[in-house]
Amino acid sequence: MTEAVPTPTVPAKGQITGWHVLIGMVAFFAFIIAVDTLFIVKAYRSFSGQVASNPYEAGLAFNRTLAQRQREAELGWNAVIERPQPGIVALRMTDKTGQPLSTLSLTGTLDRPATEAGRQVLSFRPTGDGWYQATARLDGAWDLRATARNARDKFEIESRLVAP
Repeated sequence: MTEAVPTPTVPAKGQITGWHVLIGMVAFFAFIIAVDTLFIVKAYRSFSGQVASNPYEAGLAFNRTLAQRQREAELGWNAVIERPQPGIVALRMTDKTGQPLSTLSLTGTLDRPATEAGRQVLSFRPTGDGWYQATARLDGAWDLRATARNARDKFEIESRLVAP
């Protein structure tokens, strides 16, 4: 008995075969890669590397910030931030020995982390034993920036507050 050998079928004109699909996929991804490469090259060639519009002045300001941080470290003040009740931001200021600092002037702002809308200016008042309180609308995430001063020293406080 002889077995019949299958004869390959020739696709009809206009019929899509596996080779057509393979060529189409390769062409599609080659096109995507070519366009991405073009955009990357154009972006790389057009970027000056300059992040700040005035880098020299920004560098000087950063040097002043570093010097201020060094003075603050030598000063040894410490700030503890609490929210004792809704709508109140409380700070406790102590010196390097842990003694309360009750004669400071504190000012501050609350800003949203993702937008410039809704800024709140805080007016802290002393409540005794190194504590200072300010009223604020606290809903969601806020960045607190406060400055504590006495006659000759300045201390900057930065913290993220998250309220339910």
